[in-house]
Amino acid sequence: MRRWLHLGHRWLGIATGLLFATWFVSGLVMLFVGFPGLGEAERRDGLPALDWAQVRLSPSAALTAAGEDRFPRDLRLAMRDGVPVYRITGWDGTRRTVSASEGRSLPAIDADAARRIARSDPRAVQPHALGLVERDQWSVTARYDPLRPFHLVALGDARDTRLYVSARTGEIALDTDGRERLWNWFGAIPHWIYVTPLRAQADLWRDVVLWVSGVAIAAALSGVAVGLLRVRLRRRYRGGRVTPHRGWMAWHHLAGLVGGATLLTFIVSGWLSMNPNRWFGPRAPSPAMLERYAGTTALQLDLSLADLRAAACPDAVEIRLSHRGGAPLAMTVCRDGRQVPCCANPPPGRERWARAARALLPEADPPAITLLTEADAYWQGPGDARPLPVLRVVFADPEATWFHIDPESGEILNRMDRSGRIERWLFGALHTLDLGLLLRHPPAREAAIGCLSLLGLVTAVSGIVIGWRRLRRAGKPARGPA
Repeated sequence: MRRWLHLGHRWLGIATGLLFATWFVSGLVMLFVGFPGLGEAERRDGLPALDWAQVRLSPSAALTAAGEDRFPRDLRLAMRDGVPVYRITGWDGTRRTVSASEGRSLPAIDADAARRIARSDPRAVQPHALGLVERDQWSVTARYDPLRPFHLVALGDARDTRLYVSARTGEIALDTDGRERLWNWFGAIPHWIYVTPLRAQADLWRDVVLWVSGVAIAAALSGVAVGLLRVRLRRRYRGGRVTPHRGWMAWHHLAGLVGGATLLTFIVSGWLSMNPNRWFGPRAPSPAMLERYAGTTALQLDLSLADLRAAACPDAVEIRLSHRGGAPLAMTVCRDGRQVPCCANPPPGRERWARAARALLPEADPPAITLLTEADAYWQGPGDARPLPVLRVVFADPEATWFHIDPESGEILNRMDRSGRIERWLFGALHTLDLGLLLRHPPAREAAIGCLSLLGLVTAVSGIVIGWRRLRRAGKPARGPA
């Protein structure tokens, strides 16, 4: 068994050594450069101020003119190329754009319109179109499917920022800059095996990552076992050494012993992040939950344009229209990020959301609701990315489901059942060290991840050298007597 264990680790290590080294290096890069995405502040900054003089149709009138037969999942009033529009997201995820002046569905935009839309971005210097993109390295995931294809527009700024403007709706869906595009080739792309043809097939990509990382787990486990069998802390080897090896083998043995737990923790938690066998529950509410939370999907939204305009801030860039608990709600998004509610009866607040939240799981008892004003183990993230305060809605259903709700807008921010809370510890705590003390001190967190990654990198690089030498010896012809 020992012989097979040694042989298994040798060849599994040769097969996965480069992967381990790549994962550790790319993980360090990802600490400082994330995968491109459009943040809410960036999206809001690129929206022009609403021109109320051109808005002639109420939300209900616009939906009726567009031929909708029920209230959509998401409805927003904003500007598109100098024209006010209603942006409609159906319950099946489809997107439509309707003129707020005439009520007609608007066609796809061309490159000139995309360039004019890009000029609203405060980073724009001299926008110019780079062509039409259906799917590329940065827009590969399925979340962008309802918006494809995209007009790629370069802003002409010093950071070489590029915007992805949906040809279908005119929305800016994504931005990238030169630094992000460069460093992600050494960060997220190799770390997540984010090769465009593979990632475009989500199920195949998931299976590949699960199997590749599964083989890597076997290599790491066998290495820890071999390392423990060969180490001597009491009856030491000649010269008082704890390892029988020298040179690269000694580096590999000792680094693997010290960093073996770290290496196993990183690779197993990364494997678990792919949700093998669907062990962990969904993180978002289902469409049925959202419909029950809305309380109605009736087409009528009893809000007038006069009321909307009167309640809006002077620098309003978007109006978000919805139903919550059967009553209409409009949230005005201001340039500075403030959200101003309009015309809601009952008014938005904890009591209203508590009543609406009961419909999320009607078969369960009424939930317990608390207001979080500080981050805790289940509501925190690097860089304080999660908003506060937030309402936590706790159900006593068999899955022990929690929801987090924005106390201002009533928006459901996430869903977390018992398995999701377990995943939070198995991935967030173990893979990215999202722990309270380290999250409150980002430099300490980055230093801890860096030190552990360097220890794993020494193990991987020494294993690569040993494996390469073994392969070279195996490739040489045996020398025998002439």
